[in-house]
Formats: sequence, structure tokens, C-alpha cells
Amino acid sequence: MTHQLIPFLKRLRLSGVLETLDVRNQQAIEGKWTYVEFLARLLEDEVERRAQKQLALRIRRAAINTTKTLEGFDFNFNRSLNRQQVLDLAASTYIRQKRNVLICGPTGVGKTHLAQALTHEACRRGYAALFINTYKMLQHINGGRADGTLERRFQSYLRPDLLVLDDFGLKPLHPPAPEDLYDIINERYERGSILLTSNRAPEEWPDLFGNPLLASAGLDRLTHQAHIVVITGSSFRAHGPQAPHKEVPIDPSDPS
Repeated sequence: MTHQLIPFLKRLRLSGVLETLDVRNQQAIEGKWTYVEFLARLLEDEVERRAQKQLALRIRRAAINTTKTLEGFDFNFNRSLNRQQVLDLAASTYIRQKRNVLICGPTGVGKTHLAQALTHEACRRGYAALFINTYKMLQHINGGRADGTLERRFQSYLRPDLLVLDDFGLKPLHPPAPEDLYDIINERYERGSILLTSNRAPEEWPDLFGNPLLASAGLDRLTHQAHIVVITGSSFRAHGPQAPHKEVPIDPSDPS
């Protein structure tokens, strides 16, 4: 019987139904399901299959480590982190509101893991996301000037609902990187969310641009109504005191 359905299911793009058809058929016989109940179960299976397939695609496109999830994040290691704030962010409401998230703290406290975990949560909720090292993004954009693909590369960082920039400020920026970074921030302002991690204090960020006016305009947009997550304490990797580049002067209890 199953083989007779194969060509019809393929034409309807429902080949996945075959994965559970025999099991559901047996359940229908044993449970004396009606035809409608049997069909409903098969369609539920297909909807779930497609949802999982789309989620896997979003995660792959986001370029995140699939093991870096909130379930695997050790909140007990560093109690300076506001757990409730993180769980609130996991709902991804900030993406719908087009607001940014800034994660600050010294090296090794879990900023990148947390950023990827929040990206994973965004993918689960149907949002398109992209995780990338800030310096590598700017290198990629600049490479477009040589082969005429600048606009296409630039647009690739504007399309996702969530753009995650890891290690912001880790390396110095040289022209035209500051201008490109400003353009990304400016174009995404109130149109899409940016999640950023940095081991530098926000007061150091203006120096990265090398242009006071550019820095003022860009950072004003980046920090406007942003959620700020501060992590202090020791490094996961060293399991000992880790001196930060500079103490991040933000109150962790700040709900903004």
C-alpha cells in the first residue's frame, strides 16, 4: 500500500510522510482512529518535520556552535551574571522590538557562549540570525572593494533579524573599517537587532573609531535602548582570577 502512495506524496512534496506512515497506520488500526484522525496525525508529523528542518537551516546559516546553548551554560560558575535578565533575553522580544544587546566583561567569562546561546534561542523562535567575529566581518566587507561585490557583502549583514558581532574592539580598526562599522550600525538602527560582545569597557569604544563624530553617532545608535549584560569574575578557561582589560563601569543591576 505504501509504495502506491510514493508518487503522489512526491508530487505533493510530502515524501516525509513516509517516515511515520506505517507506524501511524498501525496505530490507527489498533486505536480505531477515524480517517480524519489518521490524516490529522500524519499532517502533524509533517508540520513538525518541516519545522525541525527549517530550524536546522536557520542554525546552519547563523554559523553558531550548536553545543553552545543556554542548557549548557554554567550559571553557577559566575554568579555576577543576572540569570533572570538572560532568561528574559532568551524570549527574543528584543529582536521584535529592534533593540540591541551588549554583553561586556573580561576574557573567558562566557560572553561568546552566551551570545551563541541567545542566537540559538532566536533561531528556535523563527528569527534569521548571523554570528560572526567583528574583525572578520569588516575584513569580508572590505574585500568586496576589490572584486566589485561590496554592496552584496554589505547587504548580507543587513538581512538577518539578528546580527551577532563577537569580540568587538579586540583588534584595532583601520580605515575603512570604522566607516564600514558605522554604516552597519546606522543601517540596522531600528530595523534589526545587533548583539555584541566586548572585553572592553564601553567608555573605551569611541577610541576604536578614530573619529569622534563617527564614534558619537555610531555608538549613540548602538546603545540607544540597548539591553546591557555585564559579566565579571574569573575565567572559565583559567578557573582563576582573570584581570579584565579594564573594569566595565556598569551596574549589573541596571535593568536596561
